[in-house]
Amino acid sequence: MRGVLVGFFLLPVLVIAVLSIRPGGLRQQLRNMRRRLKLALALGGAYLAASTVTRLLFADRPAAEWALVGLAVVLGVIFLVVGQDPITPITPPAGAASPRPRPPGGS
Repeated sequence: MRGVLVGFFLLPVLVIAVLSIRPGGLRQQLRNMRRRLKLALALGGAYLAASTVTRLLFADRPAAEWALVGLAVVLGVIFLVVGQDPITPITPPAGAASPRPRPPGGS
């Protein structure tokens, strides 16, 4: 029982420590985590709905099993593609010089 109670405190501390180390800071990582959770819930709901329809309409066909396996693979690939970290543009600091200096004395 003590192990479970220690785990309840240790797991959030470990998650916060790991997310703080990643680039972008803790707030950005929590935003990414929230976005991925929403995506996982939506894809899980789609799988649940498709599984229910398949089980009700095609209960006796073995192809229905393979269709659900294929659907799970497709939804997994969708999660891997859509769930990636968004690309953030690299902006120079406010006081940094322009990458191309202006030509002298001209337009």
